[in-house]
Amino acid sequence: MPLGERAGDKSESRYCGVETEFNDDMPHVLAFNLSHGSFDFVLAPLMDPAYRPSLMQKDNGVSGVLPFAGSDLVLSPSQWSGHVVGKVSSWIDLDSEDEILRCDSETTLKQEIAWASHLSLQACLLPAPKGKSCANYARCVNQLLQGLSSTQLWLRLPLVKSDSETMDVNTDTSDDSWEIWNSFRLLCEHHSQLSVALDVLSSLPSVSSLGRWFGESVRAAIFSTDCFLTNSRGYPCLSKRHQNLVHGLFNHSMQIVLSGEPVHSLPKINSHIAANDNDNNVDGVQKHPLRPYLDYVGYLYQRMDPLPEQERLEIGYRDYLQSPLQPLMDNLEAQTYETFEKDTMKYIQYQRAICKALQDRVPDDKASSVTTVLMVVGAGRGPLVRASLQAAEETGCKLKVYAVEKNPNAVVTLHSLVKLEGWENVVSIISCDMRYWDAPEKADILVSELLGSFGDNELSPECLDGAQRLLKDDGISIPSSYTSFIQPVTASKLYNDVKSHKDIAHFETAYVVKLHNIARLAPPQPVFTFDHPNRSTDKSNNRYTKLQFGITSDTGSAMIHGFAGYFDATLYKEVHLGIEPSTSTPNMFSWFPIFFPLRTPITLSPGASLEVHFWRCCRPTKVWYEWCVASPSSSPIHNSNGRSYWVGL
Repeated sequence: MPLGERAGDKSESRYCGVETEFNDDMPHVLAFNLSHGSFDFVLAPLMDPAYRPSLMQKDNGVSGVLPFAGSDLVLSPSQWSGHVVGKVSSWIDLDSEDEILRCDSETTLKQEIAWASHLSLQACLLPAPKGKSCANYARCVNQLLQGLSSTQLWLRLPLVKSDSETMDVNTDTSDDSWEIWNSFRLLCEHHSQLSVALDVLSSLPSVSSLGRWFGESVRAAIFSTDCFLTNSRGYPCLSKRHQNLVHGLFNHSMQIVLSGEPVHSLPKINSHIAANDNDNNVDGVQKHPLRPYLDYVGYLYQRMDPLPEQERLEIGYRDYLQSPLQPLMDNLEAQTYETFEKDTMKYIQYQRAICKALQDRVPDDKASSVTTVLMVVGAGRGPLVRASLQAAEETGCKLKVYAVEKNPNAVVTLHSLVKLEGWENVVSIISCDMRYWDAPEKADILVSELLGSFGDNELSPECLDGAQRLLKDDGISIPSSYTSFIQPVTASKLYNDVKSHKDIAHFETAYVVKLHNIARLAPPQPVFTFDHPNRSTDKSNNRYTKLQFGITSDTGSAMIHGFAGYFDATLYKEVHLGIEPSTSTPNMFSWFPIFFPLRTPITLSPGASLEVHFWRCCRPTKVWYEWCVASPSSSPIHNSNGRSYWVGL
């Protein structure tokens, strides 16, 4: 049964498995571990560990019945697929110098994976490579992956990395299990059905090193009973660092598997256990030797903070690639407007900014006599009009509002809103593109919400430069400036999703995405900044920047699949709005980050520096980005001339 119920959490991490020894009585294995032990699935060997193909042929002269763990008929199809993860024989060594062992290993691997596929198992665990070289192992696995329909292959690896302080110059990177994984997945061409199962040991690498794995394709973490400490009541528990790791695994939908023999001498009398589960003992006899460990894992799961309501609503968007909006080329739909209008925090910030601008613009003694002209450019269905009028009411200022909107469908809604609220004497609706409207008077305050996930990627600079002639020389623009940011990330899932399209164009497209299963490898750095009103003599919105990112040495090696992009905007003075992680506005959901993929992922050595180049290019009819990596190795310049991705003017 699941570890517990957390509101909104429907991920696989709710389920905990147990590693078992070979047993050809699979119904008993499931009954003992699932019904009596309350585990959700078993990690069970598929083949008798004594089996060797060469010995069978020598003894029998003919191929006999393979010693699998029971016929496919001993369990129902749903039991095989839902409750069994196959475990490939641990003795296989496909890179052995011993030819007989190597051939036996290859034969056995193919037989076991074929059997797992026949049973429709969701996943099969591959043993860790035995030596530094794993080329032949990877070749065989890659061949098998080409023929698998849905079964995932989990490569078992120990979660180890030597501290940089303890490594001398002659130490190679084989002490870092990430290096083995990276080599293996590169040989297998980043296949989407190849994942990792990490063996968690009693000592853990650094926090930075652990963080890398959250951007990789990790499906499970196997905790040996040796990892557990003993609490004051004599029951198993984990160190704080292991607890934090477990919480991270839960948050990233990675499953936990318990393994090994019990190493705790537990009281025979049933008392309060770690998870307060009184069903653990019956008549003083434990149902399952690992049940106290399962109870403790369940306790950790249930003790986690519930997901915030907004996070629950966004679960379906996690790591889901979406094309950015084209607000100038396309008219937004009603559903899109409605989603953005529900973002209360965004409009609270806008109202605060407008209040401060009105207070600076109009002295208190003239608030009731001076009328401030405020233009909302890109008014949509009116949320900024409402925020402006509420700011005027809050400050006691008189307003004359022009609501400028190019979308004729939204203008219909605006007219209905103005009539419903009785704003006819205050608000004038202008159905026109802000860049071409010939206004009867100039504005004191120009308000817009044209920002995209990358700040300028929805053409706010071009729109506001075109509308600047509507603003008085001493007028105020809200927002007054905005800056884009990027940071390098490991994002295995996103990379595989882009790769599945099998073309260059998708690798040269920026995507809006609710980032989740990623590893952020360095702090974000600013890319492009735009100020409004733009008083410079050079009105060009072309931009170019070169950035250097340093990856800390204790992280170890890492792979860059692309760049996460954010923005931070100053609405007015100290009132800001943004999604850059260190300064993000809380409880705001209008923008997910943007993701710029790399056609070929870049591998970084420990402590390496990453040199990145970004361009913003403008032509009369379109704006686009180009990007590349120049060091430690060079990538192609992505999206040259906007051939794959651009925003239309």
